[in-house]
This record gives sequence, C-alpha cells and structure tokens, in this order.
Amino acid sequence: MKRWSQRLFGSIRARLLLSLLVSLAAAALLVGGVIYRNVLEQTESLFDYQLRQMALSLRDQGEIAPGDAAALNDEDLDFVVQIWQIDGRTVYTSRARRALPSQAVLGWAEIRVDGERWRSFAVAARDRVIQVAQPVRIRQGLAADAALRGVLPLLVAAPLMAAALWWLIARSLRPLARVARQVGEQEASALAPLPTDGLPDEVAPLVNALNALLERLGLAWGQQRAFVADAAHELRSPLTALKLQAQVLRRAPLEADRDAALESLVAGVDRASRLVEQLLSLARHEPGAPARSMADVKLAELLRQVLADSAGVLAAAKGSQVSLDAPDEVTVHGDAAGLAVLVRNLVDNALRYTPAGGQVKLALRHEGDRALITVDDNGPGVAAADRQRVFERFVRGPSAGEAPGSGLGLAIVQSITQRHQGQVSLHDSPLGGLQVRVSLPA
Repeated sequence: MKRWSQRLFGSIRARLLLSLLVSLAAAALLVGGVIYRNVLEQTESLFDYQLRQMALSLRDQGEIAPGDAAALNDEDLDFVVQIWQIDGRTVYTSRARRALPSQAVLGWAEIRVDGERWRSFAVAARDRVIQVAQPVRIRQGLAADAALRGVLPLLVAAPLMAAALWWLIARSLRPLARVARQVGEQEASALAPLPTDGLPDEVAPLVNALNALLERLGLAWGQQRAFVADAAHELRSPLTALKLQAQVLRRAPLEADRDAALESLVAGVDRASRLVEQLLSLARHEPGAPARSMADVKLAELLRQVLADSAGVLAAAKGSQVSLDAPDEVTVHGDAAGLAVLVRNLVDNALRYTPAGGQVKLALRHEGDRALITVDDNGPGVAAADRQRVFERFVRGPSAGEAPGSGLGLAIVQSITQRHQGQVSLHDSPLGGLQVRVSLPA
C-alpha cells in the first residue's frame, strides 16, 4: 500500500490529475448545489404564482360556471379551491373530502391537515373569500424533479471532463517523457547535448541545465582521461629509470660503483615518491573531490610551521636563504591541511628552481577583506607568455632547465586556491625571479 501511494503521488501526471479532479468535483458540487437551490426556489415561486393567479381569476370571475366547477373537481388536479361568504358559510369546495379549515388567512399561509402540509393563498372579493391550496409534498416533489433535471447535464459532463483532463495532461507532459527517453538513450562516453527544439517554456530551462551539466561532465571526463594518460606517462619514466638503476646496482663489480648506483636508485625512489604524493594531493584537492573539514586557520602560524617542517632541509642542501615576513596575524576559514600543501608546494618550487645560494622570501599581509600570500625568488622566473600555461598539469616552464620536478606543483596550488574561493597569479619579483600571489578571503 505504501509503495503504491508513493508511486501515485510521486507522479506529476497523477498529482495534476488528482488535483484537477478534486477541484472539478468541488466546483461541480458547488455549481450543482447552487443550480439545485435556484431551481427549487424558482419552481416554488412558479407554483405560488399559479396559486395566486388562480385565486385572483376566481375573484374577478364573480362566480364559478358549472363547466369550471367540474374541471376544478378533477381528481388529477392537485389544487383545492374553497369559497366562503363573509359570515363563514361555504359557497364552494372543489373537493369536499379534503378537511381543510373553513376559515382562511388572507394572503399566503401554510396549513397542516391530517399531518400533511398545504400551501394556500386567500383573497377577499366583494362578500366572499377565495382560497386556493396545494399540498407542499407535491410542490416539493415537482420542484426536486425539475432541479435534478437541471443538475443532470453537469453530472454527465463531469466524467467527460475528467477524461479530457487526463488526455490533456498526458499530452502536456509528453515533452518530459521525451527528454527522459533521450537521457536514458545517452551513452556514458558520448554525453551529447539534448535537443531543445519544440520544448515548452517550463521544460526548456531543465533541458538547458542538463546540457550544461553534460558539457561540464564531458569536460571533466576529458580532463580526467588526459590526467590519467599524463600520469601514466610521467610514472613510466621514473619506474623505467628505477629498473635500470637496479640492474646497474646488481651488475656493478666495484663497491664504489654499487654505492653510486644505490645513491641513484634512492634518488629515483625519492622522485617517484614525490610524483605519487603530488598525484594524490592533486586528486584530493580537485574541485570535484569530497569536501574536507573547514575551520578557522591562522596563516602566520601555518606559514611558520610549513617552513620549519619542509623547507629547511632543501634550503640547507642548496645553501638558499628562506625568510618569512608576517607582521600581522590573518585568519581564513579553510582546510588547514590543504593550505599547508599549497604553501609547501610554493616554497618547494621556489627552492628547486632557484640556483644554489639563492633567496626565497615568503610574505603575508592583510589587504581589505583578503589575505595575500606572496612567494618571491631570484630564480629564472617564468616568461609572461607562459604564466597561464604552467598551471596545467605536467607542464613546466622553458626556464625550468634541469631542475627536478613533474609540473604538478602549480596545478595543485591552483586547485586548492579555487576550493577556497581564492585567486593565484604570477608576476615579476622584486628579487629578479618569479613572484606567486595567492589571494584568499580573510
């Protein structure tokens, strides 16, 4: 029963039909009741008019001719006519067996005789009183028959209107069924846009939104396929190098050769590990990835922690200087782990592409309602024509040279920035190299 009710009320067609049928039934009952009441009142008025006209015609006639008396005494006639003198003596009664009162109230009155109600009209003329009466039961029966005949066309038309409504609703919802069929026929690999010709105004926005979604899905799937292909290509090279270095290590006859091969093998493992770590980081922080916990993050404290954890070793190895300028504490609402990855990649990139003994400066300041993080270095920088392209995956600038890297650092930075409703841009640095600016809502 529950499943049936869910299917019934879950259908737009059933809901529309039920709502319209309920409205139609309520309107039919209301209109039928009004018609029935009006016909009853009009019929009662007509019967009263007949009683009054009969009484007035007898008053004006003066006396009842024998032929008229015989007609008034007809058993099929529902009326009873009585005439009295002013002193109360009966002059005429059309049906003597009807025990109606021998005294009349002038004008309209209702009389009860032997448990039956009568409607009467009496009028005075010269020296007599004329009263015409009719049973209320007969009047009401005739009035009810007339009222029912007035309502009957409405009762007959209601089922026809219900059938017409069903047909019209089914015809009106046909575009929805066509859209559902077209979506069901879509292939997962095609994601072609749905046709929009001939759609009603109410359905067209839905189809346009679906087409926009299909376009975004197609773009995302294309990027995903390209990402998988690029990742496979990038992983193939370090894995092949690891294999060759392992073979060299196994075949090296001298201790010095084995040490050199082992050192190369460890370096290759480090590069492969970093590449895998960057791939996982990029997957975790892509726009379509599951949402992570958000909280208030103090950026100055986070910057100091990242520099202490990761930048010291690489800076010491290259003899580079890393400085932090964060005079004000700025708080943003975001993912602390993701923001740490963002800063770590920026500093790591700056250190890797800066020559030995170089300089990297990390700064934080508050600009209006934004928090601005800048990373400056004195490396080779990135040409203005290449600054938008280096945000793509596995793309490295022409000035990268022999510096180790996979071209994922800035792509990760851009993904994390976008998830925090921020912007990232590249500029010329006052130190002579590249400046990266990350602006976040503070």
